[in-house]
Amino acid sequence: MTTEFDSHVRRMVAWHFDPDTGSPFWLERRPGLGFDPVRDVSTAGDLLRFPDVSEELRTVPVTDLVPRGLRERPFRVFESGGTTGTPKRIVDSEARGRMLAWARDRLTDLGVPAAGHWLHLGPSGPHVVGSDVARHAAMGGGVFHTVDFDPRWVKRLVGSGRGALADEYVEHLLDQAATVLRSQEISVLNTTPPVLEAICARPALHDLVRSRVKAVLWGGMSADQETIRLLEEEFFPQAVVAGVYGNSLMGVAPQRVPRPGDSHRCVFEPHPGTTLVQLMDEEGAEVAYGERGRVRLHLVTEEMFLPNVAERDTAIRVEPVPGASTDGLADIRTLPSLGRSEIIEGVY
Repeated sequence: MTTEFDSHVRRMVAWHFDPDTGSPFWLERRPGLGFDPVRDVSTAGDLLRFPDVSEELRTVPVTDLVPRGLRERPFRVFESGGTTGTPKRIVDSEARGRMLAWARDRLTDLGVPAAGHWLHLGPSGPHVVGSDVARHAAMGGGVFHTVDFDPRWVKRLVGSGRGALADEYVEHLLDQAATVLRSQEISVLNTTPPVLEAICARPALHDLVRSRVKAVLWGGMSADQETIRLLEEEFFPQAVVAGVYGNSLMGVAPQRVPRPGDSHRCVFEPHPGTTLVQLMDEEGAEVAYGERGRVRLHLVTEEMFLPNVAERDTAIRVEPVPGASTDGLADIRTLPSLGRSEIIEGVY
């Protein structure tokens, strides 16, 4: 990362550990850190000194996460999907909106329509992705259509061996999507790879998407290179197909514009202003370009400070594009388990 990001880290650490502006969450933990964050943290590399507190986000009172310096702002609470257990909670006021404006520019560079109506076949409710997609649609003056979608129920069905009921639930989702697509003008479809696979298995619905939709966005779960090729070349050749990596904690990392000579069909790029993603080996060292490592997240915003978070995914480290400082992430894969917990994805 650049010295500009190092300066950002210093400003945000000073903010979050100032008694007048910091959150109760971090101010309470300062004495037990074993170092002085304001004095000892000067670069992005120093973020590795912090403990991974993400497990505490499952139970912490969300009001403790709001910085005292921002108490006059309205905040919303969002939850993770619960793939690794009890959902984690974050708070957001304006920071994510700024990240989404940046991500929207990246998507339009890929050819996603700047204007038009969106259909979201994914979680809403406490999950941040529904709010994200709604804001993407609104930025282009479009209408946001969605379908009731409870990924936690699907994960429970899959985890308890009731796969047939999970399949039936997906068909229920597709029935509702077809109703929207038959009667509404939809430019962008946003969903997950398993749902896209289910769409393609229903010829009438597949034809409906191909005849109406100009862009297909996928995310929420990983897709290998052959799946991406099939989506781009075989199933939706008429549309722009693009991936978005991210979650409630890290925000969004849209696919970057492909470059000649890229060895990966899809390379994701995190937001350079607030997000540092490192790929680490089993000894905790950053891997070299072209190698696979586990995702280590550092989110550094005025609203949320989440350093040194070990994520559930691995990825291949890709060199930044010329003129940029942010590493790319390719071939995302979800770990089969974390500790004693099996990771169950279902359809999200």
